[in-house]
Amino acid sequence: MLMPLYPLKTARLLLRPYTFDDFDAFHDIQSRDDVTRYLRSDNRDREEARQELTKLIGLEALREEGDKLVLAVELPATGTLIGDVGLFWTSREHRQGEIGYIFHPDHSGKGYATEAATEMLRLGFEVLGLHRIAGSIDARNDASARVLQRLGMRREAHFVQNEMIKGEWTDEVVYAMLNDEWRAREKA
Repeated sequence: MLMPLYPLKTARLLLRPYTFDDFDAFHDIQSRDDVTRYLRSDNRDREEARQELTKLIGLEALREEGDKLVLAVELPATGTLIGDVGLFWTSREHRQGEIGYIFHPDHSGKGYATEAATEMLRLGFEVLGLHRIAGSIDARNDASARVLQRLGMRREAHFVQNEMIKGEWTDEVVYAMLNDEWRAREKA
């Protein structure tokens, strides 16, 4: 089980559970074409964003296989919500998980996604005891691929036209890291 004490602090960020106070910033992120372009979901209007935020509130612990931990990422100096990061417990038996992240484009290129996702890897490997954590992305999403590479994850697979997203066939690329690779990275 994984139930962190919140907020989690990294060098420049606070990671915490979502609240309804996050709605305006959450909607701003979720309503942008440049955010949802490579996601399965379309831009969300205010009602759709409210429904999605309601689903995310309370996803603050991993108690059993299938659970999702989704945390708001905030700049502590201003309290600005800049995105979110998630860890999904995909298999207890095989000790597997998956990370994901969504960030506002105004805050891209500053290493925030890498910093927040590193904390998710730490929680998955060091606290939950996972053996392998993956990250799956649309093959066209070069910025997300760079985040996964900076995390030290290795490219494992490229699935050609394996998903129909927003009316078009898309390729999926999978990156992953093993617990041994995480420990070696942390020692370096």
